[in-house]
Amino acid sequence: MKKSILILTSEFPPQPGGIGNHAHQLAKRLANLEYDVCVVCDRRSKTGEEEQLFDQRQDFKVVRISRSKWLVWSYFQRIRHAFREAGNADVVLASGKFSLWQGSLISRFIKTKYVAVLHGSELLLPNPVLHSLTHRSLKRFDRLIAVSRYTRSLVKGINSEKITVIPNGFKVQVPEIKEEKVISSSLRLITVGNLTERKGQHNVIRALPLLKKQWPGLEYHMIGIPTDREYLENLGRKLGVEDALIFHGRVSDSRMQELLTAADVFVMLSQKAADGDVEGFGIAILEANAFGLPTIGSLGCGIEDAICDGYSGRLIRHDDPEAYQAALSDILENYPVYSRNAVNWTTNFSWDRIIKDYLRVIMEEQG
Repeated sequence: MKKSILILTSEFPPQPGGIGNHAHQLAKRLANLEYDVCVVCDRRSKTGEEEQLFDQRQDFKVVRISRSKWLVWSYFQRIRHAFREAGNADVVLASGKFSLWQGSLISRFIKTKYVAVLHGSELLLPNPVLHSLTHRSLKRFDRLIAVSRYTRSLVKGINSEKITVIPNGFKVQVPEIKEEKVISSSLRLITVGNLTERKGQHNVIRALPLLKKQWPGLEYHMIGIPTDREYLENLGRKLGVEDALIFHGRVSDSRMQELLTAADVFVMLSQKAADGDVEGFGIAILEANAFGLPTIGSLGCGIEDAICDGYSGRLIRHDDPEAYQAALSDILENYPVYSRNAVNWTTNFSWDRIIKDYLRVIMEEQG
């Protein structure tokens, strides 16, 4: 008899978001392995047409909850539908902070196996009430999966035997790279991600005055929802590097591939945001690696698991322009080696490998 798995997630495609992409890949891979999968998530577009078209193409059931201007009503609907689906589930898998709270509540009434996927930010909520609620909720789960060692370090007061570190997997279509890239003074740096404090585009911009002394033609390309674009533009003008900034906004998959192919080095100088938001892993780094792009990322967050320092890229402090310059020089001086290593590094994170680790946790018998 097929096992039934319910996935509760705070994000889900076609809307952007790392948690949603992760949940989508889990659902796809489990459905391909002939598990009976149901996903309960939000509908974020106004009409729902975009989500409806997306959901029709999936090989599993998707239950969308319309977002109401009365947020409490939306939460109630999510909980109601989750209760209904959990009654038929062998495993409930929760991803995202509200989903953790949902799963904890349901576990008090429906007996089945509960697994939480922890990305990082949900463990650092600045509101003490919500922080406490999350901590109490985690105790209700049978198993916890942290997406990085950094995320694992944020879990306090939980039996370590209940926690497993499984990195994010990735899947990306990569064009064949036929010739070795030639790096010039018109160096192209690129970041993919929402333009926010957490993603750290401002940290890259603050380093540009120093970097442009060595690479005068340097360009910094930013792909992602332009949340803080105005702030970043003002910062670029203040530092006199506005001509180096190129904003692309949200782009199609094909355009993303074009931009990554044209870039030289991927950079993500993430930092902990004022609201506690942190980079739990950094899947965009691996997606760039697959294009042969060496990467530079931040110490002190989940990116430490996404970059093999000195092999696929370099790890530095997010607020150290001199370290950034030195890391960039090292990569460019040894570019062919870093580029080959970056591609090889991605094989450790293929979904074919990662899903097996998930299955070992999800399907193991409860003690």
